[in-house]
Amino acid sequence: MNVTIFSGAAALAAAVADIVAERVRRSPSLVLGLPTGRTPLGLYRQLVRASREGGIDFSRVTTFNLDEFLGVLCHEAGSYRQYMERHFFRHVNLDRRQVHFLDGAADDPQAECDRYETAIEAAGGIDLQILGIGANGHIGFNEPGDRLVARTHVVRLRVETRRANASLFGGDVDRVPRYALSMGMATILHARAIVLMATGAEKAGCVAAMINGPLATRTPASFLQLHPEVRVLLDQAAARTLK
Repeated sequence: MNVTIFSGAAALAAAVADIVAERVRRSPSLVLGLPTGRTPLGLYRQLVRASREGGIDFSRVTTFNLDEFLGVLCHEAGSYRQYMERHFFRHVNLDRRQVHFLDGAADDPQAECDRYETAIEAAGGIDLQILGIGANGHIGFNEPGDRLVARTHVVRLRVETRRANASLFGGDVDRVPRYALSMGMATILHARAIVLMATGAEKAGCVAAMINGPLATRTPASFLQLHPEVRVLLDQAAARTLK
């Protein structure tokens, strides 16, 4: 892994935005995989600013988001679709026909997962996948466990993951869905390039396990060690226990 450590979250977000901008300039029809959560917020602010100032043209870019809560309608405030609308989609010149999202309200969740895999394949695969990492080592909603699921699938969320997402549901962890839809580990690893960003001391343990530890299904992010082009961008707090 190519690891870079920054003085703070703002510098890190600017660096990831530069990576995205450079890739879009080089490949205007880039297929871009996108995350949600607290860590990417600075990145989305930087990308919105660059779009408004003419630094990035998203008009031909295709996007696929990593995951969505099961049983949540796309227009509900707690959905990841609305998170993306608030922080990114409505502020840039993306063609909405090229924005792809898992439907958390689908009648047949597994059929929806299969549809998503087909859509990714039809787009030619993901060129650049942006990732965050959960404090328990999950990426997307691929939670620690005895096994990992290769492709997009239904996943039961762990308590700590639901707690981390409570802010989307008025701070009430009981309102956070217990299940979600997520790209699988093989789906993520088939992206041509991956950038993972992590900030804060609470991520230090999982970052160290991802980079220094063995491959382990209990640390899903450790499987990124298998990918030939992964850039890991950390602030000093997230990097503090690295060897």
